[in-house]
Amino acid sequence: MDHGRPESHHQDEDLREAQRQHLFPCVTTYYREPLVIARASGRTVIDAEGREYLDFFGGILTVSLGHCQPEVVSRVQEQVARLGHTSTLYVTEPQINVARMLSEIAPGDALTRCFFTNSGSEAVETAVMTARLHTGRHDVIALRHGYSGRTTLTTSLNGQAPWRPLGGSATGIHHAASPYPYRCPLDTGDVQACEDYFIRDLQDVIETVTNGKPAAFLAETIQGVGGFIVPPPGYFRRAAELIRSHGGLFICDEVQAGFGRTGSRWFGIEHWGVEPDIMVMAKGIANGFPVGATITTRAIASSWTGKTLSTFGGNPISMAAAEATIETMRREDTPSRSAIRGAQLRSGLDALAAEFPWIGEVRGMGLMQALEIVEDPKTKKPGTARATALMEAAREEGLLVGLGGLHGHIIRIGPPMLITEAEVASGLERLAAACRKADKVA
Repeated sequence: MDHGRPESHHQDEDLREAQRQHLFPCVTTYYREPLVIARASGRTVIDAEGREYLDFFGGILTVSLGHCQPEVVSRVQEQVARLGHTSTLYVTEPQINVARMLSEIAPGDALTRCFFTNSGSEAVETAVMTARLHTGRHDVIALRHGYSGRTTLTTSLNGQAPWRPLGGSATGIHHAASPYPYRCPLDTGDVQACEDYFIRDLQDVIETVTNGKPAAFLAETIQGVGGFIVPPPGYFRRAAELIRSHGGLFICDEVQAGFGRTGSRWFGIEHWGVEPDIMVMAKGIANGFPVGATITTRAIASSWTGKTLSTFGGNPISMAAAEATIETMRREDTPSRSAIRGAQLRSGLDALAAEFPWIGEVRGMGLMQALEIVEDPKTKKPGTARATALMEAAREEGLLVGLGGLHGHIIRIGPPMLITEAEVASGLERLAAACRKADKVA
């Protein structure tokens, strides 16, 4: 036994060995050596060895307010002592309260009917099934580079090979080109021309690989796993008009972009003035508790006449967490906070891009920002090795960020939305130090 190392180190190694012995090998983690998190508070995460990190990723944008947010903790503790489980066969006050809140902040006035599940995957499944029932059709169009979840249906909706373990596709799933301006095939720098290209591709998919009668078009407003890809400004308005002109519905995925994350608006789609037919949410809705939500219109929801239930959907404890989270978001005005702190963050990231040419693009909205790392800014060849090195260097600097992109070459940043000015500044300083280390990678 190495008596020169702290006891917490041995506990850390024990946990890593337990992972290797008892979890599926597909349970992968960031970093060469997995980070074992022991506790957290606010924007600070502490590992099993007692080292502190500034969290710039929020558990994949799920810890929307901050770790162990007092209002959420208190409400959950009260609910656990009062009522822990019912299933969707019964109605509880927290469930109705959250449904009412979502109806109040959803785009437009028509989205008023909610169905609660446990995750984004289930919320997407609910949305797709609802669209198929309402239209009486089967074909669903998703986007390349998109991510929808880990069920059989949602992995088929995923637009990246690494996230499609079964290969092939569930029946009726088709993919259109991702509205990805930085990698537009036209490569002219003309954003409008690229937008036209992406819309033409969507139309081609409808007209060639479906029967011309799609049930729905499903898209994340900002692609998350894809690398925080922001579409051209008119894309969603035109895409929604196109799918509706063929009798289909527009399903908007706000799992990562929702609840003020993108700044100034409650949901990403509102930046483009589009009202979806169905909207799905999860992750940040309950500050880390398992909640998925699908919201739609009365007419569309009424199309589901058969029986269904979710054993843990609308669970009183998770609903209490969601209620407290949304109340806090409203009080703290997370859309405005994300706009202000996001501008501060973006300014710092732009400065890093000016210093390091291998940062091919800085993009995002509000507190949802990304750095696309490339080997050469002219060829735009993905810089996977440098992105991995930057992740490791950021950890050394006490900063947690995320990774994304088809080639694992995009740094994703999405801190809890109650992050302070001083914390953003500290995170940028740590990221700059990490960039200087990664700059040495050949």
